[in-house]
Amino acid sequence: MGISEDLRGPVSRRAFTAALTGGAAVVALGGCARAEPAGPGAETGVDEEEAVARAYTFLDRRVDEAAGGTRQGLPRSYTGGWMETHHSTVAFTYDVALTVIAYCARGTDADLRRAGALAGTLLALQDGDPAGDGRIRQSYASGKVTGADGLPAVAAADSFTGAQAWTGLALLHVHRATDGARYRAGALRLADWIQDRTASATGIPGHTGGLPASGPALTWKSTEHNIDVAAFFGRLADVTGDRAWADRAAVATGFLDALWNEDGPAFWTGTGTDGATVNRSPVPEDPQSWSYLATGDARHAGSLDWALTHLAAEDGGFSGVSVSDADTSKVWFEGTAHLAAALRRRGGDGDREEADRFLATLRAAQAHAPNADGYGIVAASSDGLRTGDGDTLYASLHTGTTAWFALAALGADPFLPE
Repeated sequence: MGISEDLRGPVSRRAFTAALTGGAAVVALGGCARAEPAGPGAETGVDEEEAVARAYTFLDRRVDEAAGGTRQGLPRSYTGGWMETHHSTVAFTYDVALTVIAYCARGTDADLRRAGALAGTLLALQDGDPAGDGRIRQSYASGKVTGADGLPAVAAADSFTGAQAWTGLALLHVHRATDGARYRAGALRLADWIQDRTASATGIPGHTGGLPASGPALTWKSTEHNIDVAAFFGRLADVTGDRAWADRAAVATGFLDALWNEDGPAFWTGTGTDGATVNRSPVPEDPQSWSYLATGDARHAGSLDWALTHLAAEDGGFSGVSVSDADTSKVWFEGTAHLAAALRRRGGDGDREEADRFLATLRAAQAHAPNADGYGIVAASSDGLRTGDGDTLYASLHTGTTAWFALAALGADPFLPE
């Protein structure tokens, strides 16, 4: 995930900013050789079970150090390296949601206490937001930096669609794990916000990017956001029994069908501001793996193979995939975990072996990557990985990457609350 100087952070890429216009040049999606992901130090002396336990210890430390004021604080997203200097007090909402989901996936009593505390803070932030319309913001101050009401202060006030959907998914995971009605109610408020503010029949029907901190509503549509919405609304239909949410999820999956490039085969990025002109550059990793995790649609399963071949990256002895085809000079460890999780779910010939090689790379990164502490996992194999939309990734320990590793290793799908 990319980092912007205005603290939009990971979600600036998830927003697919308006700089990615529909007039971008076409990217060739032809074939090339598959790289085999195998990182250095596969001989780490730590097996997968121990590595996962260490990942959860890292998340525990970030969550526990954030406690402050009258409510539980939110864990900072990044520690160590470049990000320690520039954004160490920021909790990106997407990363908080992933942490909640990872806790629900393992599901010990201590995990569920922490998940409930974080989800409770998200609900309180939703309730206390000055807009009063059910939204959540892109990022908040972490730890003991709180507002006058004892809640974390807003760091970036944007309300992009993806962050709303991921927060809703996290609340549904906690609802499933604890049978807590208030989490379902919070998820419904977020879903209503997404539907009321972003549903658009202009151009290709789907959901737009949301609301920036200031200025008019965003009119472009991203494939990634529509994957998030499709999964969230589909799960909400399951939880509530309300068919309307299934119908709304179908609009988002229809957008995915429209953005599918059979010749790749892969998903294009999204649309320009007209909601219709297809944006073909850069082609990112997350829609390729998230689409399969969210839908299991066999028609689009080839997107995983496209990511394996076209986004293969090697750096510093690590092998995996990168953020997009704009820069494959370094390994994006979060995306490598995405793809491992998706390959395990697909379960085709060689998929399990490929996923295992990715997970070995992630264990090696846990032990040996720059700024590694033996517990968390850094975002990138070295500093300076360009995302293709103006952001840059660094070798700083990251809660989101660590949570994705835990989910992939456990065989859990964050889009499917169980």
